[in-house]
Amino acid sequence: MGMSEQEKLCNRPIGVFDSGVGGLTVAREIMRQLPNERIVYFGDTARVPYGSKSKDTVTKYSRQIVRFLQTQDVKAIVAACNTASAYALDELEQETDVPIIGVVKPGAKAAIEATRNGKIGVIATEATVSSGIYNRYIKENDENVTVLSKACPLFVPLVEEGLWEDPVTDEIAERYLTELIDVGIDTLILGCTHYPMIRAAIGRIMGESVTLVNPAYETARELKQLLHDNGLESGHRPGLGTELYRFFVSDAADKFQKFANSILTYGILSAKVIAIDKY
Repeated sequence: MGMSEQEKLCNRPIGVFDSGVGGLTVAREIMRQLPNERIVYFGDTARVPYGSKSKDTVTKYSRQIVRFLQTQDVKAIVAACNTASAYALDELEQETDVPIIGVVKPGAKAAIEATRNGKIGVIATEATVSSGIYNRYIKENDENVTVLSKACPLFVPLVEEGLWEDPVTDEIAERYLTELIDVGIDTLILGCTHYPMIRAAIGRIMGESVTLVNPAYETARELKQLLHDNGLESGHRPGLGTELYRFFVSDAADKFQKFANSILTYGILSAKVIAIDKY
């Protein structure tokens, strides 16, 4: 007996994309929380970082990636990049015929639920901070909350160099985070997918009274709900020999692979380089 159209649809993979390796923190949460789902991951390693680029450029890049993911027959797409979520998501939603979610809204919602004193901090790239998206979204949902944002441009290179537990990371984190400590926030959104990798350093500096919100975790929860609501959940673990997770990059596959293997316990066999600007 052949598979029904609905079953075929449910067996399709989820597309996840990011400017580079940061989105692997989101992929990792999806693997943990939705073990039956296949994933096609694209990291735009040739054009990283997105955090210092303009809205037009980030939107153009994101469009190309979405087109590529659609050639992989994905059933849903996660923009696992705060900058892309901030700059491109509204337009992508209108142009894409599969459901697409970003990482900003799930993180913002979790922060609103977590805060007790109504002071929420956001650390992110310059682009995400200047887009004002966290501020706007949190205010729309709760106008009494104060949002304090801080761009932390050095965090991404520190993470990509693997300096997760290093005095230099602690020192820079302290420099960035002091002003957020001074204003007494009780909740801090890790508003860039790289930041969970240095969560320990951030947590040490902020202290135990501050709740750290990891949008990667919240996004996987939201994806689960989205698949459920649209009847797109994969009902069973894909069979042996099925490629569960596939990785594509626009450059430097070896470096990507090495990094991916250090954070994913699933052992990635290979990452394939594709010419993203052809899409």
